[in-house]
Parts: sequence; C-alpha cells; structure tokens
Amino acid sequence: MTPSEPEPGLRTLKKQRTRQTIADVAIALFLDRGFAQVSVAEIAAAAEVSKPTLFRYFATKEELVLHRFADHLGEAGRVVRDRAAGLTPLDALERHHLAGLAAHEPQTGLTDDPEVLAFLRLVYETPELSAQLLDYVDADADALAEALDPEGGIAARLFAAQYVAVRQVLARTAWAGLAGGQDIAEAGPRAVAETATAFALLRDGARAQGF
Repeated sequence: MTPSEPEPGLRTLKKQRTRQTIADVAIALFLDRGFAQVSVAEIAAAAEVSKPTLFRYFATKEELVLHRFADHLGEAGRVVRDRAAGLTPLDALERHHLAGLAAHEPQTGLTDDPEVLAFLRLVYETPELSAQLLDYVDADADALAEALDPEGGIAARLFAAQYVAVRQVLARTAWAGLAGGQDIAEAGPRAVAETATAFALLRDGARAQGF
C-alpha cells in the first residue's frame, strides 16, 4: 500500500478475511479429496458461510482455486509498459522471467515448496481447472498485446499469444521436474537454459516486428 492509499476499513478487512478463509478451506478440501469430489455446499459448511455468501465472493467453483492466478493478470503487459529505456519488450519479458526463476516464484513452476507443488498439480491435473486457466492466459495475452500495440495490430496479438504459451510451457516443465523428484539445485539451471532456448526462438520472430 502506498502512502496515498487509505487504510482499509474494518468492513473491508472482514470481507478480505472471509474471502481468504473460503478459498483456503476450499483448496485444502480439493487437495485432500480431489476437485470433483468436493461440493460447493461442503465448502460453505466447512468455511462456516452460506452458499449465497460463498458465491458473492467466488462466482464459480473453479474460481475458488484459480483466483490465485488473478494477481498476475496483466503482469506481462505491465513489464512491457514499464521497461527501461532502450530495452526491447522481449528482453524485458525475459529478464522478468529469469528474475522470477531466481526468486523461485510459484508462477514460474520453479519452487520446491510442497504446498505450491501440490496446488499446481491440482490445477494442471484437473481438467476443469486446466481448461478454465486458459481464460486467464487469454486475458494476459490480450493485455500484453495492448501494451505492445494499442491499435490492436495482428502482429502484436500473435506475438502475445506465442509468449504466454511459451511461458506456460516453461512453468509446467519446471513444475513437472520438481514434482517428479528433481532437486531444485539441478532444476534451476535447467529452467534457465530452457528459458534461453525459448526466448531465442521467440526472438527470431519478434525481431522482424520490432518487439
């Protein structure tokens, strides 16, 4: 929170805590029993709220899980808009991804935190969730395309789609290695090398369009 932003009131804080509680309870149940085996009614009961209250915070069952990805929606577009002078959009995106790998940020897939690995397994291996995740990916691609070309040119939209697809493959590949028992000390350099390969492939096409 910046100094200019007001402190949230008690009502807002209560809503934030309720939302977090519902989500935490839902994810714990999903991890324990599986996404399809847990009903919304069970989640509401476990979180000690009514079903209508639950749906005021989360419009769908899938959103109970995927809201965690919402924090990163539009991130690629922000990286491009806020990049340093003289840095190409693709170079800025590569630096950002490498920084995420170095920090073992969950969205890169390069983390050995058991809870995060289990959460990503839930998302990747649950058809309803992995399909719904594509909506977040599409929204991120749209935001990146707008940052690249506010006029909505086809080149920007094609590049943005390629970039977010590559980012998803890199994240899932990193996660799969660690989930399969790979040590993070080995997985880290491999993820960096795979990132270099991915961005080299992207750069060939991006250079022709000035990205």
